Amino acid sequence: MQPLIIGVSGAKGSFSEQAAEDFAGKNNLRNYQIRYLISVENTLKALDKKEIDLGIFPIENSNGGVVLEAIHAMSQHIFKIKELFEIPVIHCLLGHKNASKEEIKTIASHNQAIKQCKMYLKRIWPKAALEETADTAKAAEDLSKGNLPKITAVIASENCARLYGLKILEKSIQDLKFNFTSFLAVVKPGARA
Repeated sequence: MQPLIIGVSGAKGSFSEQAAEDFAGKNNLRNYQIRYLISVENTLKALDKKEIDLGIFPIENSNGGVVLEAIHAMSQHIFKIKELFEIPVIHCLLGHKNASKEEIKTIASHNQAIKQCKMYLKRIWPKAALEETADTAKAAEDLSKGNLPKITAVIASENCARLYGLKILEKSIQDLKFNFTSFLAVVKPGARA
């Protein structure tokens, strides 16, 4: 039997990937593959084109609020909601493997991650420039590949530190101790998923 293709709105190591793994576990899915589509728009386009069987993306965070990117993309596509579920989101500040906190001048991440860490950033990094990226895990990957300068730190998952060989400068930097993001699992109407 063909594997179920799950498209996620993130890169490898993203919270969307974590949501897909959680969804697969809760639904006893064994035969599946994840496609990393970075954005909600890319995920819903792939669903429209039947390049994926199921799409998973965030719609709201307990601290950062509605994910505007998702709302804009959802208004342009027709799909069926299979499940609404939430996962805990724990952000880390990651730097280049040789970086020290004193060298950091810029902090990059998805705008939702920046919102979820807003008070931490104001308190600890008031002089750091904030740079929005398409995805938390993509920012981590870009830092590891040298696409972002070494004086940049990124907000991403602890898993990204392992995946991309980055140094954890600080763990659990989100403003709310209990930080949850709601995700949608969506399919095309009449789909097999």
